[in-house]
Amino acid sequence: MSSRAPQDTDHGPQRLWSVDEHLADVLAAVRPLEPIELQLLDAQGCVLVEDVTVPVALPPFDNSSMDGYAVRTADVQGASEEFPAVLTVIGDVAAGSGELPTVGPGQAARIMTGAPLPPGAEAVVPVEWTDGGTGGGAAAGMTPASAAPEGAGGEVRVHRSAEARAHVRSRGSDVQAGDLALAAGTVLGPPQIALLAAIGRGTVRVRPRPRVVVLSTGSELVQPGEALVAGTIYDSNSFALAAAARDAGAIAYRVGAVADDAETLRATIEDQLIRADLLVTTGGVSVGAYDVVKEALSSVGVTGGDDVDGSRMDFRKLAMQPGKPQGFGTIGPDHTPLLALPGNPVSSYVSFELFVRPAIRTLMGLADVSRPSVRAVLKADGALGSPAGRRQFLRGKYDPESGTVSPVGGSGSHLIAALAHADSLLVVPEDVTTVEPGSELEVVLLG
Repeated sequence: MSSRAPQDTDHGPQRLWSVDEHLADVLAAVRPLEPIELQLLDAQGCVLVEDVTVPVALPPFDNSSMDGYAVRTADVQGASEEFPAVLTVIGDVAAGSGELPTVGPGQAARIMTGAPLPPGAEAVVPVEWTDGGTGGGAAAGMTPASAAPEGAGGEVRVHRSAEARAHVRSRGSDVQAGDLALAAGTVLGPPQIALLAAIGRGTVRVRPRPRVVVLSTGSELVQPGEALVAGTIYDSNSFALAAAARDAGAIAYRVGAVADDAETLRATIEDQLIRADLLVTTGGVSVGAYDVVKEALSSVGVTGGDDVDGSRMDFRKLAMQPGKPQGFGTIGPDHTPLLALPGNPVSSYVSFELFVRPAIRTLMGLADVSRPSVRAVLKADGALGSPAGRRQFLRGKYDPESGTVSPVGGSGSHLIAALAHADSLLVVPEDVTTVEPGSELEVVLLG
């Protein structure tokens, strides 16, 4: 891991890192995961590492897009309800049919949606354009073959003419053999998996979804559903970050809150390394007497050295609000990245969006790793203040129709209710201390 700044010492202050410096440092230590071959459903959410070409045309044969009758166009030319074309029905053509009847002059074949167009036929007339072989008026549907096998024979009256290729899906009208089906870098969602299955691919080569382990720290934390006692609060950070990791494309494992004990936390982290491509902790990274993450990991290089297994951790202060205290490094024999986030709920979530999400997307092999951002006009009752020298991230509500953004809640890093109603982050640059209504700001879109 690179280190471009002095570490904490007892002899002088630590300089502030910029948001961009810290992000660059994180991403410099994160490498895309090695590709593997996965079954289609296991590959959902993964990123393709190779172009996939079409081996066979789709559809692979001319087929009917309607339930009806396969006919020759000359035999139904000029047909009407008053003067229907009367054709001899020579059999059924169902989807999956192998041997097909040949449609000759004056003949028709009952055909089902998706069934191959039989030889001699040039078009399909929908059953609603016929009497359905009943000798009556316009049919509403076909009698099932199992209930009326005689429906495959006899005569049918056709009440409308049909142009050549009417209601016929041509071979290769979807994709042709040799076409590019999906390009490398594509994230596989349901439609992409459907296409892969349709062209006969049972497996695909992808970068797997990263496994992200989330740990929250604090003796005051109680799991939701349990009773609160004096001095305790519910653990929300681990749920928020695990959900955010899933939203970013990862497989998330949430570990119950770890008490403020350095040895316990160190042991928990070591136990989790076996299933982690990335570790995320929340809480315990500031300068308090019970900041357990900093204490637990201080033996793995916080002063600039490396631990015996090559682990290294840096704890630093960033020129941002919220989220000033941050920790980052690699730990364990596989140099697993670990991001230590602050414990206040908003600080934790904002830090995730700025640093952890890009790390997850980098592990996936994606080129675009950060949330999209737009420029928007501030809509507020009064001016917004921001601390000098800090990049501030305020919760906001973005209106794409008007191109405006409104602040939601205050700037406090504990105001989680406001975060739940926000869909964006307002970004106030380091050199700006006051933002007047009507000013244009960068807005990071969270949804």
